[in-house]
Amino acid sequence: MEKRTDLAVEARELAGEDVQGVEFDKRSESGLQISRLVVKNHKASVKLRKDEGTYITIDIPAMTDNFPVNDSRVEIIGRELRRLLPVNGLVLVCGLGNSEITPDALGPKSALRVLATRHITGELARSTGLDSLRPVAVLCTGVTGQTGIETFEYIESVVKNVKPGAVVTIDALASRRVSRLGTTIQISDTGIAPGAGVQNHRRKINRETLGVPVIAIGVPTVVDSLTLVSDLLEIDDEKTAGELKQLLSPRGSTMVVTPKEIDLLIDRASRLVSLSINRALQENVDLDIIEALV
Repeated sequence: MEKRTDLAVEARELAGEDVQGVEFDKRSESGLQISRLVVKNHKASVKLRKDEGTYITIDIPAMTDNFPVNDSRVEIIGRELRRLLPVNGLVLVCGLGNSEITPDALGPKSALRVLATRHITGELARSTGLDSLRPVAVLCTGVTGQTGIETFEYIESVVKNVKPGAVVTIDALASRRVSRLGTTIQISDTGIAPGAGVQNHRRKINRETLGVPVIAIGVPTVVDSLTLVSDLLEIDDEKTAGELKQLLSPRGSTMVVTPKEIDLLIDRASRLVSLSINRALQENVDLDIIEALV
């Protein structure tokens, strides 16, 4: 049976660690576990059900406490993100998701804390001492049910007008394990398929569809109920899985599980993600200054 996950490291666990065409390494830094997985060819992509490209996974401590702007997690995540971005040029940051549904609010909450600088130019930039800022534009897309506009259509129209050198998308993800909720960050250069975590697939947002590099960053906030129970009970045969699906998905509806402290998790995760993006984009500016400007 298919076990749903947006995380490349979990897809590798499910497919087997000896998949040909997959490059994987893992290291520890400042108490964080950092994995780098590269899907190198089409065969490996089909096996893992992940697009070809690079996936960075950072395992972090549970975000139960607040943290300062100079936290080592911010520096490490920002550095890993920066490595996937063009050195120069405008970057469009897009917060995907529904701000009215807490587990899906990571994207918009994070985007609102990213410093937009595209409009700070000329004499204004010089007189305020902000002439070293990298140009950044920020967009919260909402969801089709709110706007009547597909997320891809929304981003595509903005890309055509502002002409960024790269796009960064932020979205909530699905994991196969409860232990990963709020304790994992995934960064990839493969873009994203909005709604995939809850089986509401939309048109992909990536280099092929937009014409510019698309870097995706996300934190798992939900687990598919069928995947969770199947893992806990170690169910692999299709018959039992089918019976389980009937119980967990009445009338064909999809049910997901999220932690009871999801409000706190989203608040802390969105702050960590936004600080890390600000650090990646404004490498030479003190984060305290950025925090004051946002």
